Amino acid sequence: MAPPHRQPLALPPGWLEIGRVVGPQGLRGEVRVYPSSDFPERFFLPGSRGVLRPGQAEPEMMTLVSGRFLDNKGLYLIQFEEVRDRDQAETLRNAVLVVAEGDRLPTEPDEFHVADLIGLSVRMQSTGDAIGTVVDVYTAGNDLLAVALDPVPESSQPPPVLIPFVHEIVPVVDLAAGIIEITPPQGLIPDRRS
Repeated sequence: MAPPHRQPLALPPGWLEIGRVVGPQGLRGEVRVYPSSDFPERFFLPGSRGVLRPGQAEPEMMTLVSGRFLDNKGLYLIQFEEVRDRDQAETLRNAVLVVAEGDRLPTEPDEFHVADLIGLSVRMQSTGDAIGTVVDVYTAGNDLLAVALDPVPESSQPPPVLIPFVHEIVPVVDLAAGIIEITPPQGLIPDRRS
């Protein structure tokens, strides 16, 4: 089953999303975090992290004490020094973990920061036709690009299409030009004719 599309949270300028708190874990204040970063050290190396609660304009700084990955769930369990019990952990539900843009970690060739992919135009490599815009990236084994398809006249807006972010299907990512070129297998993109 595909993950549900979530509305991107408008982050204050200067911050990058690294994960979302999906709920508490246990009684000692641990929280479950769905990562939006491929850098695991963001979730287990002790240190300061920003936490942007729903409705807040600015993140509050909290101290990550420890973390571990739950491989079978694709989630991290993390403990903040300031959160000591389940009730406090519950107040973090739906909060976004952020780091300052200046703390952006370097990437290898063909690696990208999620924030750089959101908003890119998606085009068919064979024709150059624009088909939509990247609205989210899911980490589920292989990363999946959630692409909101451009509206077709006299048609309702379909839900985002999930495109595996693998070189065979996404051979070109041009951040400077703001485009992604895809070569999807037949049937992945719905018929766009009105």
